[in-house]
Amino acid sequence: MAGALALVLPIAISALGSAGVPLRPLGGEVAGAAAVAGAQTSPLPVQAWINPASVPARPTDADGPRTMAERIPPAPASLTGYQWPIKAGRVTLPFKAIPGGSRIKDGKLFHDGLDMASFCGAPVGAAHAGIVLAAGRTFDDHVGWIGDLGPYYALLDTKRMWSQLPNVVVIDDGNEYRSVYAHFRDVTVKVGQRVEAGQLIGHEGATGHASGCHVHYGLFSPLDTKTFGVRPNILRALKLPKLQIARIDPLLVLPGGEVALKTRNIAKAIKFAAAESATRAASTAEAASTGSTAGR
Repeated sequence: MAGALALVLPIAISALGSAGVPLRPLGGEVAGAAAVAGAQTSPLPVQAWINPASVPARPTDADGPRTMAERIPPAPASLTGYQWPIKAGRVTLPFKAIPGGSRIKDGKLFHDGLDMASFCGAPVGAAHAGIVLAAGRTFDDHVGWIGDLGPYYALLDTKRMWSQLPNVVVIDDGNEYRSVYAHFRDVTVKVGQRVEAGQLIGHEGATGHASGCHVHYGLFSPLDTKTFGVRPNILRALKLPKLQIARIDPLLVLPGGEVALKTRNIAKAIKFAAAESATRAASTAEAASTGSTAGR
């Protein structure tokens, strides 16, 4: 997961403890997640944490479109041109409901992206071609928060927490979706830069108080009217907006997603997808050849 990014949160949270005590992970298997020191889990059911009447009809993030009543995000099944940010390693945490999730989806605590890991310092490539919107620790204006980020930024300034945020890259994929990558050791791209799929954008790291080196990958459309809630104790600690534009499961667009979910092995997923693509290409060529012969 990642910082106040839609990932895990600007996990500068550790600076909020009265004695500056580092925070423990939100959940045992959650790489990069952190909890607020001394915070108590709400006794209320998760469903009671969000008032449906408070959900805006349309996202209102600072850089997002505001009047697009007739526009909807493309269906994930229609998205093409995606590839894995890392070429080897494992899926360490899928997009799913988990006890330690920082987001709320359908009344359940949720992990809002895909965590993958290989080794510290491993190269990370862009999953899709696009334009870099954010690179470094100033990224929250581009990750779909719905509401005023002023109180949160003021807290970061007052507590001098900016250096504790994860290194993040946000890329406009040019298809009405944005890719969000978090926890880089360092980033190698700049805002406004055009990148191609597979191009190096940074190196795997554990910035933002992640529990180990990994990449948190999130995917969302600014056009989406669906929202995720944020866990109440995180809202109280960081003064964040209550809602964020919903994410989609990255495995819906990454090659061999079903294989990756089943085996957790990224190389196997890539190999399976390549073989499947070759088979389809051969079938298409054979069909074209047969049709050409029949037409003579």
